[in-house]
Amino acid sequence: MAEAHQAVGFQFTVTPDGIDLHLSREVLKHIYLSGVTSWIKRAIRFKNGILTGVYPASPSSWLIAVIAIMSTMYARIDPSLGMIDTIKRTLPVSDYMTVQTQTVLSAILFATGLWLSLILMLRYILKALLSYHAWIFESHGKMSFCTKLWLSLVKMFSGRRPLLYSFQASLPRLPVPSVDDTITRYLESVRPLLDDEQYNQMEVVANDFKRDEAPKLQKYLILKSWWATNYVSDWWEEYIYLRGRSPIMVNSNFYAMDLLYVIPTHRQAARAGNVVHAMLQYRRKLERGEHAPLRALGVVPMCSYQMERMFNTTRIPGIETDFVQHLSDRKHLVVYHKGRFFKVWLYYGGRHLWPSELETQFQRILDDTTEPQPGELKLAALTAGNRVPWARSRLKYFSQGVNKASLEAIETSAFFLTLDDEAHGYDPDKLRSLDLYAKSLLHGKCYDRWFDKSFTLIAYKNGKLGVNAEHSWADAPIVGHMWEYVLATDCFHLGYTEEGHCKGDINKGLPPTAKLQWDIPLECQEVIEDSYMVAKEIADDVDFHGCLFDEFGKGLIKKSRTSPDAFIQLALQLAQFRDKGEFCLTYEASMTRMFREGRTETVRSCTIESTAFVRAMQDKNTKSAQRLDLFRKAADKHQNMYRLAMTGSGIDRHLFCLYIMSKYLNIDSPFLKQVLSEPWRLSTSQTPQQQLNMVDINKFPRYVGAGGGFGPVADDGYGVSYIIVGENLITFHISSKFSSPETDSYRFGQNIRQAMLDIRALFDQNDKKEILDNSRKLCHGFRSF
Repeated sequence: MAEAHQAVGFQFTVTPDGIDLHLSREVLKHIYLSGVTSWIKRAIRFKNGILTGVYPASPSSWLIAVIAIMSTMYARIDPSLGMIDTIKRTLPVSDYMTVQTQTVLSAILFATGLWLSLILMLRYILKALLSYHAWIFESHGKMSFCTKLWLSLVKMFSGRRPLLYSFQASLPRLPVPSVDDTITRYLESVRPLLDDEQYNQMEVVANDFKRDEAPKLQKYLILKSWWATNYVSDWWEEYIYLRGRSPIMVNSNFYAMDLLYVIPTHRQAARAGNVVHAMLQYRRKLERGEHAPLRALGVVPMCSYQMERMFNTTRIPGIETDFVQHLSDRKHLVVYHKGRFFKVWLYYGGRHLWPSELETQFQRILDDTTEPQPGELKLAALTAGNRVPWARSRLKYFSQGVNKASLEAIETSAFFLTLDDEAHGYDPDKLRSLDLYAKSLLHGKCYDRWFDKSFTLIAYKNGKLGVNAEHSWADAPIVGHMWEYVLATDCFHLGYTEEGHCKGDINKGLPPTAKLQWDIPLECQEVIEDSYMVAKEIADDVDFHGCLFDEFGKGLIKKSRTSPDAFIQLALQLAQFRDKGEFCLTYEASMTRMFREGRTETVRSCTIESTAFVRAMQDKNTKSAQRLDLFRKAADKHQNMYRLAMTGSGIDRHLFCLYIMSKYLNIDSPFLKQVLSEPWRLSTSQTPQQQLNMVDINKFPRYVGAGGGFGPVADDGYGVSYIIVGENLITFHISSKFSSPETDSYRFGQNIRQAMLDIRALFDQNDKKEILDNSRKLCHGFRSF
């Protein structure tokens, strides 16, 4: 009862003498502290907003500029060339403003204008420097004098201690490639997939497009690139993600796994408490812009735009298109456990709940034995099924009363937490443990994740964790950045007691968690069940295999003077050919975050060079030296294509935007239709590792992440995500569909493993040959002596 009384701020009683107020000091204290915290937040955001707004200068530099101008005036020197006098004459005459005051004010205004002009000049200089991309095409370990000079200038103009968004105004715009370059690269990319007749037909169609429709489309696209911050990203988000009407579960959402080998505590509530607290710490730094911006080579800044919508964000369904709802400073999260939804406040007395307090709240939910309300158990299946039924149900059944209030609690929450009643994680003693773990993160039971939230945190009953993320608001590296911070903070900063509980005192005065209330009619329950059956059919069809490749890793690959990504991509091409006996259009995601609001570009990994290498590997008559030479040519080609994609000279985003423009202008293009309809039967992506460098993997080799994955893109194809962990481990996440007789994820995993080993054997044979040749030369030298 004490908790219930504390939740009431005041009570009143009507007496013959009037109204008698009874105030709760405890609650008023918390209200006061919440207000103070809110104003502190605003002050810090305002300060950091100013620091970001004037970057690469600083507010103190304004004072220096004012003092410098004032000093020259007292020395009777006019650095403004008469502009201060002009400003002085334009100021209104007033009895309260003396001539000296007008002079001082004019000097301050001139100094401020000069200071702002210098800021703009510095930004444009930095933007021009960041538009230089020749450095990325230079050989690894070799740096030209021009690039060294450029790096020095970038460091000089980048300022000191930049905040997360400090470089946003200085990032260059994504350039629009020329139509000629794009068509040439496209035709080159499809050449190994087409016979001579098919290729000649494609060449004719492409040249017709280049001559007839492309010039007009290109002009409008260039016009858009001048006006929009990024000519691709808004259309990519809308047409690739938000306008899709099929289920986003499996088809769009992706997942991230916990640490591979370590479970810091087996207490579910404790692990969730620590991690949620770590997420709140990350969110506070994110809202204040206090995270350091990610920089290539430690110098070249990456765009941080996508990080803005990480928290307090939900994808809202619509009939024709969805939209992303992003709010600010949400103070609660919603927890799902055994069919019930609970609202948990994240603040107490104007501060974040401590890990021990969060553990207490989550344990209360785990101990709650109430049954789900009618329709509540599988309610989240609406977010897993087709978008149109969900949009209509939302308008019809969740627009008023308790349903509206409860749905708003979910959609306006900081994020969504599932306290799962299953145990998952990698266990080397259990067959397919990694496969089942991946499937659980990707789709669960189809009704125990809110797939529309920016991300759902999943805490299993054995203490293992994972994340399921919605894709429209950001790409995997953004979620990975947050996830690395959270896991490192959980294990190395917060920690646990010897009994596995969160550290800190237990606060018994916390207000209880609130169980969300629902009044779901039978008609809506039928829609929920239909959505569940659609989602379950998709989930049951997902064939997943997690492959831990520990025979060798990045360390050995780099010793062979080869890019690890190119090595793996060529192994995937070899595995694909051995698996299906043919080559296919291959998608590898590359980032374009060196440009403002950049997201991704496609690297078409199946090239003329890679197919020549694969055929040589399958030809028993080809010598190892020839195979190795073809491998190096294919790897160099892949690296060049990856660099072109990163620097805005890719193929697919340009063609995609030309296609969208053709739809707006009602221009029919057979070429663009054909290009956009081609299936990606092998879709691949590398998960970045150690973006923050918070954990020394060499010192703590067991504290490594397992990466994440996604569902298959084509019905008869594979989805492959891989993460290069440290020097000696590569983890592959392979997905396909059981319904396809052509695919088998386990079989493909074995093909990848064998392909990796076969490519390594080329280098081993070459090393042995070099040693033998050197020995012969040495022996010959001794004989001559």
